[in-house]
Amino acid sequence: MSALKTRYRIEGMDCAACATKIDTAVRRVDGVAEVSVSVTAGTMTVEHDGADLAVLEKRVSGLGYGIALLPAAATPSVAPALPEAKAHDHAHDSCCAGHDHDHDHAHGHEHDDCRGHDHDHAHDHDHAHDQGHHHPDDGHRWQRESHHFGHQLEAASAAAPAVPASPSWLPGRKARLTIICGAALVAAYVLGHFLPQLNPWIFIAALLVGLIPIARRAVAAAFAGTPFSIEMLMTIAAVGAVIIGASEEAAAVVFLFLVGELLEGFAAGRARDSIRALTALVPKTARLVEGSGTREVPAESLRIGDVILVRPGERIPADGEVLEGIGAVNEAPVTGESVPVAKQAGDPVFAGTVNAEAALTIRATTEPSDNTIARVVRLVEEAQESKAPTERFIDRFSRYYTPLVVVLAALVAVLPPLVAGAPWDEWIYKGLAILLIGCPCALVISTPAAVAAGLASGARRGLLIKGGAVLEMLRTVTAVAFDKTGTLTEGKPKVTDLVVFAGDEAALLARAAALEAGSTHPLASAILGDAAARGIASPAVSGAGALGGEGVTGMVEGRALFLGSPKAAAKRASLSEAQRTAIGKLNDEGKTVAVLLVDGVVEGLIAMRDEPRADAAESLAALKAAGIRTIMLTGDNERTAKAIGADLGIEVRAGLMPADKQRIVGELKAEGFTVAKVGDGINDAPALAAADVGIAMGGGTDVALETADAAVLHGRVGDVAGMIDLSRATMRNIHQNITLALGLKAVFLVTTIAGITGLWPAILADTGATVLVTANALRLLGRKAD
Repeated sequence: MSALKTRYRIEGMDCAACATKIDTAVRRVDGVAEVSVSVTAGTMTVEHDGADLAVLEKRVSGLGYGIALLPAAATPSVAPALPEAKAHDHAHDSCCAGHDHDHDHAHGHEHDDCRGHDHDHAHDHDHAHDQGHHHPDDGHRWQRESHHFGHQLEAASAAAPAVPASPSWLPGRKARLTIICGAALVAAYVLGHFLPQLNPWIFIAALLVGLIPIARRAVAAAFAGTPFSIEMLMTIAAVGAVIIGASEEAAAVVFLFLVGELLEGFAAGRARDSIRALTALVPKTARLVEGSGTREVPAESLRIGDVILVRPGERIPADGEVLEGIGAVNEAPVTGESVPVAKQAGDPVFAGTVNAEAALTIRATTEPSDNTIARVVRLVEEAQESKAPTERFIDRFSRYYTPLVVVLAALVAVLPPLVAGAPWDEWIYKGLAILLIGCPCALVISTPAAVAAGLASGARRGLLIKGGAVLEMLRTVTAVAFDKTGTLTEGKPKVTDLVVFAGDEAALLARAAALEAGSTHPLASAILGDAAARGIASPAVSGAGALGGEGVTGMVEGRALFLGSPKAAAKRASLSEAQRTAIGKLNDEGKTVAVLLVDGVVEGLIAMRDEPRADAAESLAALKAAGIRTIMLTGDNERTAKAIGADLGIEVRAGLMPADKQRIVGELKAEGFTVAKVGDGINDAPALAAADVGIAMGGGTDVALETADAAVLHGRVGDVAGMIDLSRATMRNIHQNITLALGLKAVFLVTTIAGITGLWPAILADTGATVLVTANALRLLGRKAD
């Protein structure tokens, strides 16, 4: 029987010691195979073979924590595309491979970019490709896989209203207990002043108000497999202090311990809320279209297929597809893009984004619990549950650290009186203080707090990372291998050059657009798009027809036109040496050339190329400046690849099959490089899996995203460098945290043995270090992209 997976929201976890207690207790339940607990996410995932969940939940609640079952995420029948998703079938790693060529004619443009691995690179490429057709849903499915990476901010934003939120600052049992204990301590001081004969009993009574709940948790943790919990150390220290006559100080220390827990809870809650705040972007209500009118309904009640109306200035309540309306949508809350994105019928929209201009009618394409934001939340939370190597090391270290400190405390309390005849009370007091210093909370939380903040910071910038291990590995990357099409380039051709031999550019482009009208082929789209961008209207065409493998013909304004490859044009007209030279130069730059003939005379050339992304050259230069080797691995032909590589200043390997890319990644690793592979196609999957870190670009295919360790949602090449920088900043933060935690303990250990500090500073050293470490980690949340 396959293992079942159940997720819970845990309330009341303040530090990593809490997570350790819960982990240990749950693992002892029969049938439990694996447990992952995240303090920063406030979640627990349990893999089990039919374990008794009632017993499991009782174990956790017995330790003093709230526990609530999280609903499983819905599986959408149609998943929305991520922002900037571009669908490509990269079986041939080309700008045209995989496009749906449903127009009614075939072109013969000599399109070097469209040559696949298994094609002869010397032959002309025809628009009527047999390279495979792109399914319209391919681009929409990436989100489904991307969010399967495993980060969860709020498990299901609208579908889980009953799930407890993170512990707040004042309300809650811990806050009430702290207030009552503080009041009892103040009352003890007042009574002690007026009735000194009641000392030390009034302080013992005040002490018991806070200590009894702590002792209960200590005993429960001991029975659950954690004998050296902070609660147990606190209980021993308090009881020991009473025995040696320091009941007043013991009562104060218990109160300070409770205050420290409250501060830890507040700091941990800040880390959780920084990501869960994303779910607040989704409006609570939606306007459901019914017949000719609308009705306001809770957003969480929307179902796939529901039609909703969103007015200008309102947030979109669900992921969906525009049915009616044309306007701009501000996607900054989801993608971080500052420029509103134009939307029209058929375009995807995302929950939490803002409709900026005109009213839009939208059909919901996901359940509320599975919208874009909810899935990013899940992705982050699940990644926070996975432990980085440094965190696993610290966990192992802490298992030995605390018992050793207990032994040290016992030796400090016993040896000086026995060996040197020192006062028992003085050295027992010092031993008790060392017990409190020995709590590993700050040390254990040092890594997961920083990792969680780093993952959250990345997610808010569109950098989705699978977990702490991947985040830690990214800082060691010394070589990055990029796919070309759709990764370093936009993934679709654009008009780059208009070369006119007769007439003007406007006439050349208008006539070419007239012949291409109605076509959806990428090259035709490039011509039509450039004409539209220049405001050039296409004249009417008659008698349009396709010449298989050569080009298209038609009559425009009474003149016979032909648009096709240079080879086909040469059969119909005489090309001068200057014209042939111009074509050759453009081809050498990796550009596809279309020749326009008017009444058998060459009027001009239109050159197109899948252009590099706007930030590609600058981003690659930044990686090189950081000492990271960059290399392009592409299945495209060598001439096109080298032309793009020259523009970008990157090493090129071209004409590669998927196995070749995988082999080259292996060779780089054998040379001693730590390799990151960046790609978005099916043919990138083997290399993504072979690399030390696989990174999928925003519009990637399902297979690429399934295999990758991280994803760049915005499709910016610069985000790869940003991901590496974030990893390095996170590791610096971890090292700072470990130094802070161990340094404070070392200082107070020395001052305690020297008699300079006592119980009060000891407990402050423990809780203070935990709060400082958490606060330092939270600085990563405010880190801006470089």
